[in-house]
Amino acid sequence: MNMNNINSIIRRMAAAVLMLAVAMPLMAQRIEVSQPVIDCGQVQYRLPVSVKFEARNQSGRQIQITDVRTSCGCTAVDYPREAIAHGRTFTVTVTYDARQMGTFTKEVALYVSSASAPVYLTLRGRVVPEVVDYTGTFPLTLGTLRADKSDIEFDDVSSGERPFQRIHVLNSTSNPMQPQVMHLPDYLQAQVSPSTIAPGKSGVVTLTLLSDRLRDYGLTQTSVYLGAYPGDRVAADKEVGVSVVLLPSFGQLTDRARELSPKLELSATELDLGSFDGKKKKRGDIIITNHGRTPLEIRNIQMFTTGLELSLSSRTVAPGATARLRVTAVASGLKRARSKPRVLMITNDPDHAKVVIGVTVK
Repeated sequence: MNMNNINSIIRRMAAAVLMLAVAMPLMAQRIEVSQPVIDCGQVQYRLPVSVKFEARNQSGRQIQITDVRTSCGCTAVDYPREAIAHGRTFTVTVTYDARQMGTFTKEVALYVSSASAPVYLTLRGRVVPEVVDYTGTFPLTLGTLRADKSDIEFDDVSSGERPFQRIHVLNSTSNPMQPQVMHLPDYLQAQVSPSTIAPGKSGVVTLTLLSDRLRDYGLTQTSVYLGAYPGDRVAADKEVGVSVVLLPSFGQLTDRARELSPKLELSATELDLGSFDGKKKKRGDIIITNHGRTPLEIRNIQMFTTGLELSLSSRTVAPGATARLRVTAVASGLKRARSKPRVLMITNDPDHAKVVIGVTVK
């Protein structure tokens, strides 16, 4: 064997050893935590709260927790001291002393033998003088949960804002529940508090809108689904409708710019189409007039519900000019509408950035 072949073999062996050395700590890090962030909800002052984090060793080898570090001395941790075999499930119990009022977030870092980075667990909640449950009603059913609403509206939102809406839920069963919000788009975040709702107790699902992730002005609609536990299936009876109306911002507009801006006027803000009288469709017109000094732009035009068809003669209306919006109501489509038929327009008129036209038809 010549020297070139020997060098080639040595290089391959060195590469294999290096890959193995890198892979070993990465394999050791494979601890799967079923719920790495647990929200305790309301915690009564001076009554310590304990939660259990369920984890599983998926590293392919035996591991051992070599060190545990907490973000403060107010948190105690109980964990297995013995070696943990591959595939074994284990529990880490974290206790917070609740000696400070207000919202808390506590982090625990688990250091595992041969791992290059710790595994993080997070405990959060709010310490209150007295735990008070939601006193409203829960008229709706979402799967096996009771809820106070099944539709969320984020109305008149400017890009960059992060508004939130809450759904109060009740566990009316005899078993604990861990509600999960499923099919979240990237512009919504969800938090359930507490993470586990005891039988007969209530909790809060908070949906936060990340408006800077929306692409277009106007109406965006989606559905999310509220499950009762991790891995719950998506079903129509668990649906929560979410709608967002994103508006252009005119907060930095000068007085001069406002004076020169377009001025929208509608011939009507309610369009009464009368009765179908056996017809499949009914039509009506809205006249849009620009009384301003610069062109009026219809940046977006949409329907809040099914069952409407729209036709706009022009999306740009010159000063002193008009445009015609034709609205057609379709009988078969309106039968499936979940709310009153409405038309939404987004414009560059700072005083009428959002225009809603109601449609009535019998």
